[in-house]
Amino acid sequence: MTDLAVSVEVAAPVGTTWLALTDWERQREWMLGTEVRVVEGNGRSVGSRLEAFTGIAGVGFTDTMEIISWEPPVRCTMRHLGSIVRGTGSFHVQGRGPQRSVFVWSEQLDLPLGLVGRLGWPVVKPVFTLGLRRSLHNFARFAESYTVGG
Repeated sequence: MTDLAVSVEVAAPVGTTWLALTDWERQREWMLGTEVRVVEGNGRSVGSRLEAFTGIAGVGFTDTMEIISWEPPVRCTMRHLGSIVRGTGSFHVQGRGPQRSVFVWSEQLDLPLGLVGRLGWPVVKPVFTLGLRRSLHNFARFAESYTVGG
């Protein structure tokens, strides 16, 4: 298992940041190369399932996730169920005053491909982290201008 956490300051209240974060179908507007859809449940409760396709021009992989903890407006934890991505991920929103918040994305991942995955992670991690940081920067701008329904 490997742990990873990235955060971003958001000039929006906790509630707005939470709503923007959990607007799954709009995640493509801020997450690099990823489209998410709810495939089971309402996407806002324990047991709901999501699919996230990450890739370019149709080449990539699908990450199937199940919500295992739903604590609005502060935390959502998912279990990754796929063959490539396994482990848990958590979205956490922390208040920093009436008009500010911090979004923390953390992952505890079971690396794929056994020994090859463990040996390759030090090479992949900086690139993965860079992409995640860029996506969170995009998220902050998205959340700061977020309106329900688009």
